[in-house]
Amino acid sequence: MASILVVDDERSMRDFLKILLEKEGNDVITAENGLAAFDILQNHTFGAVITDIRMPGMTGIELLEKIKELFPDMPVIMITAFASPDDAVLAMKNGAFDYITKPFNVDEIKSVIESATSKSRRVSENRGQSKSFPGIIGESREMLRIFDMIKRIAPTPANVLIYGESGTGKELVAQAIHDHSKVAEEPFIPITCSAIPEDLMESELFGHVKGAFTGAIHDKPGLFNEADGGTVFLDEIGELTPIIQTKLLRVLQEREIKPVGGTRIKQITIRIIAATNRVLEEEIAAGRFREDLFYRLAVVPLRVPPLRERKGDVPLLVNHFLKKYSRLLDKEIQEMSSYALEVLMNYDFPGNVRELENIIERGVALESSNIILPESLTLYGGNKEKQDPYQVSDAPPPLFQAAASEEELYDLGIEHILTNLEKRLILHTLKKTDKSKMRAAELLQISFRSLRYKIKKYDIQ
Repeated sequence: MASILVVDDERSMRDFLKILLEKEGNDVITAENGLAAFDILQNHTFGAVITDIRMPGMTGIELLEKIKELFPDMPVIMITAFASPDDAVLAMKNGAFDYITKPFNVDEIKSVIESATSKSRRVSENRGQSKSFPGIIGESREMLRIFDMIKRIAPTPANVLIYGESGTGKELVAQAIHDHSKVAEEPFIPITCSAIPEDLMESELFGHVKGAFTGAIHDKPGLFNEADGGTVFLDEIGELTPIIQTKLLRVLQEREIKPVGGTRIKQITIRIIAATNRVLEEEIAAGRFREDLFYRLAVVPLRVPPLRERKGDVPLLVNHFLKKYSRLLDKEIQEMSSYALEVLMNYDFPGNVRELENIIERGVALESSNIILPESLTLYGGNKEKQDPYQVSDAPPPLFQAAASEEELYDLGIEHILTNLEKRLILHTLKKTDKSKMRAAELLQISFRSLRYKIKKYDIQ
């Protein structure tokens, strides 16, 4: 199964290709012109795009150029009723996967699309998980920028401050920077600042000597000492107390540490990579974070985007986690249904990649078939469990309960009653499925085409 975008200003051609491709098991979205297609491409990832060449507004060639600029590996198949050698040459020169003239042979178009989507799958598998940065998955523009930044800053000794919400993968980015640095063979020590009690923080970071305090029965070198020559990753740096901030500033300025209770100062060579999910500028304004420390840490600032800003990477991440947890949980889960994937694509993931991983792990554990279905997904919004958008209550909602006496019902007539009920039922089902027409049609036990007709008939927006 592949996700395919069909772009044509002729509705009959759009409908024909949609029916043809959905019969082959593909997930198809249509657009009536190049501008509409370009808007769709901002929020969806496709295995292939099929576009007419001659369309009003943005032509197919112009759409091709934009697609290749943003998604170089996305196969684009050009179709036209006006065969022109010049168009063909221009299309292929701009990176079109193939060029087909109307009317075309059904088997021919199916063969070309299969070749295009197969190529797209191979490219995604090869590029989805970067060979250079194990564990960091993505091919969106945002992640390609992250990969480029890692390559550029890793060889330098500059300190790095990584911004990002919880669950975005800041530690993976820090690890990648260390692994591509000139000290990759030296230690990488991750420290979660909020996980160490305040009264033990100084000792944990800088060490202590025997007898420095009650319970100090022997010398302890400290984590900074263990990282000497390598990299220290300070996660949740905004949680450090003012006293520790001052001592950390001295480490950055003088490159030296002194253990608690000790008198001897030791010179160390370490690189600091810090991370935070707070806005440190606001912490500085509130007097909770030292401005001079901020500038020492943020020699190179790097922002890791939340998952909601790179939705195109969701299918890649889903595929990765499906394989991971199918193996770990000894399951034979092959894929995720298009309806389940649509649920995830419409979800904002407040917990980011970490939340998606947990969702997939639970889904694999709960699923009894070899494909993840919507009912196996459990989504949350913040700390509050989110209602499964495909779960319809067993109890009939108030809108289906009789609001008229028996006499009034007879006066209205069966046609009016059934029409009104049908419209309300469609509205109710679309609401329950987060406006997914495909899933709504399935719940209503009618064809997608019939549902689309009824939506138009009742002027449902």
